[in-house]
Amino acid sequence: MADFQTSTHRANWIFTPQGLIEKYKAANQRAIQTLEKYGATLMEVDVDGTLSYPEPQVTSKDNGDKHSRPKPINIEEEQYMRVFYENKLQEVCNNFHFPHKIQATALIYFKRFYLQWSVMQHHPKNIMLTCIYAACKIEENHVSAEELGKGISQDHQLILNNEMIVYQSLEFDLIVYAPYRCIDGFVDDMEEFCPVKDDQIHMLKALHETARLEVDKSMLTDAPLLFPPGQLALAALRISNEVHRVLDFERYLRSILSRQSSVHSVSELIESLNAIDSWVKKYKFPSEKDLKHINRKLKYCWGLSSHDESKKREKKSKHKSKKSSIETQNVPSHTESYVLPCLIELFNLSLAPLWFCLESAIVSNGSWGNVSLYLAWTSLCSQSPPAILNAFY
Repeated sequence: MADFQTSTHRANWIFTPQGLIEKYKAANQRAIQTLEKYGATLMEVDVDGTLSYPEPQVTSKDNGDKHSRPKPINIEEEQYMRVFYENKLQEVCNNFHFPHKIQATALIYFKRFYLQWSVMQHHPKNIMLTCIYAACKIEENHVSAEELGKGISQDHQLILNNEMIVYQSLEFDLIVYAPYRCIDGFVDDMEEFCPVKDDQIHMLKALHETARLEVDKSMLTDAPLLFPPGQLALAALRISNEVHRVLDFERYLRSILSRQSSVHSVSELIESLNAIDSWVKKYKFPSEKDLKHINRKLKYCWGLSSHDESKKREKKSKHKSKKSSIETQNVPSHTESYVLPCLIELFNLSLAPLWFCLESAIVSNGSWGNVSLYLAWTSLCSQSPPAILNAFY
């Protein structure tokens, strides 16, 4: 892998705070212009990456009545939606037991995408899933779109349709640098900097683990777009060291800078670490009330009225009830003898979370008609991925 100093990550994707604000403002303004022109904002995306603007929905009468137009969401509301789906992205990765590097890569892809676009133009749920899919590819941990979609009850075709527009929006800069690897390197270096006795090894391990948790927090802020991964790692290690008291951290920073012959002073580095801490401290997750309000506005921006939504729910409900009736009439014999061994084998191999194994076992044997197994599956879902299954708008 190329060095970070010569990477596209450093050259193209590290911004100043003011530069980042300008990016968000420009993306929001483009969406507002689309809304004013077409009366809706949601873009149609083909699998080859071509985009279609919404069909014009604004009549001359509507143009005269400003109150009849959908109201766009503002920059703060956009941020709330990004924060919400970045948390969902972490949950999906955790439920699939993906390595930290996939989660970090997907998060950075997601953040970069919405520097170019507004959430009014591309549904963040679809982009979130596509970023995870793309991260799995680039980090050589391939998971098929079908497998990913099935695991969270989403249409995999939406992932494939958005893949090319995600790559284009990232300007095909797909190699990213995450702070987790930096933490590993710094902890190894600390072991040499302050020789640790055998009975103190656990202190370094605790320092390491706490630092990774701190990085998880900073990755949900705008800090990865403002600071290099090494500084994100050092900020997390400094907070972790305040808990575990392993070494004199400022002396360690001086040691790093002297060995690298850096032109930066310790005070400049500490200022950057303080700024990262500040981003983490001011991080705010939106309230349920805020999310409902923003979601209502978004649906109107996307051209989905409440009437359309209720019709879709009614149609879905009828389809479910008809499907359930047919399945109940066609319950296969010896269901348990086929499904349970399949479930046990999948779970023992640790190929997927338990809820996903049970679903896979049931589907593969056509056993949705078995009430007891279906209830077992829904019970597991209520404990594990409901945060995923029920949280998509």
